[in-house]
Amino acid sequence: MRIRSTTVIAVRRDGETALAADGQVSIEDTIFKASAVKLRKMRDDQVLVGYAGAAADALALFERLEGQLDKYSGNLQRAVVELAKEWRTDRALRQLQALMIAADKDNLMLVSGTGDVLVPDGDIVGIGTGGGYAQAAAEALLKYTDKPAAEIAEEAVSIAAGICVYTNEDITVEVVK
Repeated sequence: MRIRSTTVIAVRRDGETALAADGQVSIEDTIFKASAVKLRKMRDDQVLVGYAGAAADALALFERLEGQLDKYSGNLQRAVVELAKEWRTDRALRQLQALMIAADKDNLMLVSGTGDVLVPDGDIVGIGTGGGYAQAAAEALLKYTDKPAAEIAEEAVSIAAGICVYTNEDITVEVVK
C-alpha cells in the first residue's frame, strides 16, 4: 500500500511567515481523507511546522522538536539541527518517513531524516507531492504581486490542487509575525 499525500508551502514576506497545507491523504488511487491537518504551532505560537509523509512519524518528530525548542530556549536553528542529528543517529528515529518544514518569523528550514537541514536561498520552501507546483506558484505570486505571505501560501496550494491529484483545496494556513 502506497500512501501519497501532501502539499505544504512556507512563504516569508515583510516580517510575516505563513505555512499552508492541503488536507488530502491518498492511499493508492483513493482519497482516504480530505481534511487532515498537517501544520502545527509550537513555542507560544512563534514556531510553525508542517510535514509531508507518515502522520504518526511526523507527530513523533513534532514532539522531539518541541523538546529541542524547550532545551534551547526557542532557538529554532539550534533546535532543528539537534533534531536532525538525533533523527539521523537514533536507530528508531532513522526509520521515520517524513519531511518537515520548520519556520518562525526569521527562518525557513527543511528537515529530513537523512540529517539534512536545508535553508532555502529565497523566501519559499515547498514539500510533498504537490510541493513543487505550490513552490512555483508562490515564486510567481511573490515576484508579481503585493499579496501578504498568508495569501500567497494559500493561493499557491490552491494552484497546486488544480494540477496535482494528491492535493485538495481543503487548505489550512498558519502565520507568525
